[in-house]
Amino acid sequence: MTQQELHNQRLLKEAEEHVMRLQTRRHFLKESAMGLGGLAIGALLGGCGNGAAPAVPSVAFDPAHPMLPKLPPFAGKAKSVIYLHMAGAPSQLELFDYKPELQKLDGQDCPQSLLEGKRFAFIRGVPKMLGPQAKFEQRGQSGAWVSDLLPHLSGVVDEVSFLKAVTTDQFNHGPAQLLVHTGSARLGRPSLGSWVTYGLGSENENLPGFVVLTSGGKNPDAGKSVWGSGFLPSVYQGVQCRSEGAPVLFLDDPKGMSRDLRKASIDAINKVNQQSYKEFNDPEILSRISQYEMAYRMQIAVPEVMDIRGEPDYIHEMYGTKPGQASFANNVLLARKLVEKGVRFVQLFDWGWDTHGTGADLAIDIGLVNKCRETDKAVTALLLDLKQRGLLDETLVVWGGEFGRTPMMENRDGKQNPFLGRDHHTDAFTIWMAGGGIKKGHVHGETDEIGYSAISGKVDVFDVQATILNQLGFDHEKFTYPFQGRPFRLTDVKGKVIKDIIA
Repeated sequence: MTQQELHNQRLLKEAEEHVMRLQTRRHFLKESAMGLGGLAIGALLGGCGNGAAPAVPSVAFDPAHPMLPKLPPFAGKAKSVIYLHMAGAPSQLELFDYKPELQKLDGQDCPQSLLEGKRFAFIRGVPKMLGPQAKFEQRGQSGAWVSDLLPHLSGVVDEVSFLKAVTTDQFNHGPAQLLVHTGSARLGRPSLGSWVTYGLGSENENLPGFVVLTSGGKNPDAGKSVWGSGFLPSVYQGVQCRSEGAPVLFLDDPKGMSRDLRKASIDAINKVNQQSYKEFNDPEILSRISQYEMAYRMQIAVPEVMDIRGEPDYIHEMYGTKPGQASFANNVLLARKLVEKGVRFVQLFDWGWDTHGTGADLAIDIGLVNKCRETDKAVTALLLDLKQRGLLDETLVVWGGEFGRTPMMENRDGKQNPFLGRDHHTDAFTIWMAGGGIKKGHVHGETDEIGYSAISGKVDVFDVQATILNQLGFDHEKFTYPFQGRPFRLTDVKGKVIKDIIA
């Protein structure tokens, strides 16, 4: 018996076993005293309340073709998003928020007024104030303050809008990252990238609409939930790719299996899935079919787009890339290639920005300096490269962390840490945006003289999310998905578009 015949025989046996399981479940559903169908109806009626009509999706949704490109409710300036998340929270006081008054307080005891009634992740007792550990200058025609830790970005500040007074209510990494990317500090909500691909679909049927790239050696503290699809169909979750080795795990055919045999396998599996869909009418089964078919097409498209070796030498010099290695720079170049090929949302996570001062790699004057050196050139190259290709106007680039850092030193357990470091801070941090219809060379918001609290232009993470959706053509208050009997949205019951930064 040939390998093909053995393989088909095994698939047939698996299909027969699947049908038997379906019949067993059907018997349970029919014979159960209450019936799960009755329970489901009760839950829906309870969720709607007072006979209200159940929630319906706010965008057209075809479960058989979930990734077809869709038009947003109104014309958005951006077609795609590249979100650069510096996991761990970079210190705004060493990068963008220049505070000469803080330098005068360096080494003095922190005033009680800054400690009373406040919660910190690690600060205990009375810490010392910590002046800026970098030199600042006003850059470009806009005069934006940027430190010498970012010499390359300093040259393109006139393309950027800075949000200097962003706030959050979460001071631990996991919940804060979830809040930034899913609109909730708890698990279970769809990520921003999932919302975007649900609303817009994909312009390339051979590539995922939402791609995730990680660097720094670790995933973000919140784990893969920050690119999960939550209660949206799973076809909208982020697909994690790698810049070293196989771009997607298990993408290659197993040893001894040809591409034709792989296609025959997928066809057989999807016939079973089609039967399951006819039985249960569950749209998630159609998502599964779509994912199998996408995986097959990705075998050709992904290796090509994820290979940066064909880029000209000047591009590698521009980004600081090294083909074949895992690096932030490689991921940034891949992000440009992906949006160029029609990928809707590219999410980069770079781990290692948690500068507590508990070790050299987590020190403001050592670890932060190294992280800036690793990322500054590539981020700047991304803006310049998108602009020279005519893509910056339609690509929204977002840079930021999950919260900020304190103006005082961290003194874990009441004792000063061995290196210079700052604790987590929720009252003020900096995020910047560029491209995608955002004002150029603009600064929104201001903090007090030591960078502790927002005093003007205060915004929160929901406002940032609302603005991103607005630039893509969505009203964040109307962009919803029905779940548990009510329409859910990314920003839930909060968020306002930051109109001051829109061109």
